[in-house]
Amino acid sequence: MNARDVLKIGIDMGRMITTSYLEDLSDEEMMKRPCEGCNHINWQLGHLIASEHQMMSGISPDDMPALPDGFAEKYTKETATSDDASAFETKETLMQLYEQQRAGTLAALAKQSDEDLAKESPEQMRSYAPTLAAVFKLQGSHYLMHAGQWAVVRRQLGRPPLF
Repeated sequence: MNARDVLKIGIDMGRMITTSYLEDLSDEEMMKRPCEGCNHINWQLGHLIASEHQMMSGISPDDMPALPDGFAEKYTKETATSDDASAFETKETLMQLYEQQRAGTLAALAKQSDEDLAKESPEQMRSYAPTLAAVFKLQGSHYLMHAGQWAVVRRQLGRPPLF
């Protein structure tokens, strides 16, 4: 086992939790907030997709599929308070974009050597991910950070715990 293998395990765990929590939610349920002042799931997932694209494009731009025009602008801090579902993408579109970005991330990871992973990340990321390995690690853990809120929404909707 090497560093790429370990990072992929973390990325795959984030994917398993993400897809499990979102699998049975409707578009309407994706607009639910865990509490006042929190972001709804649709916004969170769009934010995660846009973040993954931005971070990974900083490391390996040729591996990352383009996002649709205007996508990132739909998922900014300024749009987080909107409850207008028509201002956001559907769950189906979000899940397709998630899978596309994740494939790009895994393709980029496969090209990294242990020496590459130890290199400094691009300057704009160093405060939260000082190395390339840390940037890849975020692609699993960032999703898990948000998934805790999704577990709350699922319970509010009467769904049983999954894990």
